[in-house]
Amino acid sequence: MVKLRLKRCGRKQRAVYRIVAIDVRSRREGRDLRKVGFYDPITNKTYLNIPAILDFLKKGAQPTRTVHDISKKAGIFTELSLNKTKLN
Repeated sequence: MVKLRLKRCGRKQRAVYRIVAIDVRSRREGRDLRKVGFYDPITNKTYLNIPAILDFLKKGAQPTRTVHDISKKAGIFTELSLNKTKLN
């Protein structure tokens, strides 16, 4: 199973996070399948590769709670629901 989760980068007391698609059995700093975004909690900046995230969500990837909240603010789940209604 694949999860969308945060991967810690940066230096001490100055953490930044990559949003990655990673196998559930891997540890936090383990090898990721694909980098799909970036999040800096200090400056509150976010970069998301929306097509890649939507692709993983369609394939059944589960976001963690934090990634879900970040994605929700970006409006990814509204796009996902719009795509589902277009397909029906």
